[in-house]
Amino acid sequence: MDSQDTYWQDRAALEWQVELGVTDAILDAPVDRYALDPVPVRAAPVADVPPPAIARELDPVAIARAAAAAAPDLPAVAAAMAAFEHCEIKRGARNAVFADGQPGARVMIVGEAPGREEDRAGKPFVGQAGQMLDRMLAAIDLGRAHENTDRAVYITNVMPWRPPSNRTPDADEIAMMLPFLERHIALADPQIIVLMGNTPCQALLGQTGITALRGTWTEVLGKPCLPMFHPAYLLRNPAAKREAWADLLTLNARLKT
Repeated sequence: MDSQDTYWQDRAALEWQVELGVTDAILDAPVDRYALDPVPVRAAPVADVPPPAIARELDPVAIARAAAAAAPDLPAVAAAMAAFEHCEIKRGARNAVFADGQPGARVMIVGEAPGREEDRAGKPFVGQAGQMLDRMLAAIDLGRAHENTDRAVYITNVMPWRPPSNRTPDADEIAMMLPFLERHIALADPQIIVLMGNTPCQALLGQTGITALRGTWTEVLGKPCLPMFHPAYLLRNPAAKREAWADLLTLNARLKT
């Protein structure tokens, strides 16, 4: 066969295949695509991502305990307490109320929390209840500024900040402040502790019910302790002044012995 005829026959066959839709040339021998080894698909490399850190909840009581333990003296306790940011009561208070009177006095009085006047002045017991307290102490020759150091008193509160609307501090708030109060008492080192009201009894004795607790000597942090009515309670309930007077006489007798 003439080579030229072969050329035209091959071209006609190719054109016929193109019309049928063929786009790629093939080999002379058929290829079984299913018999071929599949080409593995490599996944894109993934950068090592460290596992997310597990958020740990802060323990305000542990933070307070560490801060209080690190305080070497009373000014340091006051500074550590004022810097404590985990008690929500602090947000609405004007001032931190630390203490008043003479550090190292034989009697240390622990009240509940500052009121409006205390919040303004930055000192405990300066409002109406504080004025009544001063009269009560003067009746047995005690005072926060007494010229005789043996008859002086030192005064603080469980809570250094005024609670909103003068509400009672809750158990969590008291627990946060307790390490500071315990360190405060340890450094002030009084001979006798007077707990005025339910809140200090709850904090240091783990009990409430001041009507039943008052007038009965107990022990707190290794020191004699006398629960008494809070002066604010006496302003609302004048009939309870008789029991308060009896407690003052008990306190005075203890100081003389």
